Amino acid sequence: MFCPTCGSPISDDAKFCPVCGSAIGAASAAPAPQPAPQPAPQPQPAPQPTQIQPTPVQAVQPQPQPQQYANQQQYTGQYAQQPAAAPMGYGPVKSDRSLIGWLLLSIVTCGIYSYYFLYCLARDINTVCQEDGDSTPGIAALILLSFVTCGFYALYWYYKIGNRLQANAPRYGLVFQENGTTILMWQIVGALLCGLGPIFAMNIIIKNTNAMATVYNTRLGVRA
Repeated sequence: MFCPTCGSPISDDAKFCPVCGSAIGAASAAPAPQPAPQPAPQPQPAPQPTQIQPTPVQAVQPQPQPQQYANQQQYTGQYAQQPAAAPMGYGPVKSDRSLIGWLLLSIVTCGIYSYYFLYCLARDINTVCQEDGDSTPGIAALILLSFVTCGFYALYWYYKIGNRLQANAPRYGLVFQENGTTILMWQIVGALLCGLGPIFAMNIIIKNTNAMATVYNTRLGVRA
């Protein structure tokens, strides 16, 4: 057998170890050390399920389409630029007046034709420019007031016609660069050019009146 203390070999009947002196019987009778009790494992709490908060859904406002908005602007602009309908209620107006014809016939008739020409011109201008809130006086007022004012009213008469034609041109899809001031300058300053100024002024009036009369007659469906 062996010593339980130091492990040295001893005889079977020995009561003490000859090496370490330990009592053999006491050592054998001593209870074997018991292992320390292990603490019971504590139960782990079950994991709580994670609660998912619902995300609030925001209503999406429809955004205007740029292309559609651009098309609406384009259509609006096109409709705004459309010339107004020609005033109706009268017959066709003369649209082929000639400066040469006015000048020659006025010379041949010693100026009488020029009065008839101005009478017809004022009548046709009132027709194509009707409903604009203005009116061009006829030949009687022109002769009388020009006589009273020593010819100054005639200059004013031509000035008003130039402005009226320019103001009504957009109604027929036209644009006139000349206005009453242009005609007045030709009447006054142009008279110093060998008396040719009034002829140039009349040429402007005839040209612009013919242009408006042509569109007016076209919308009436007639030709004059």
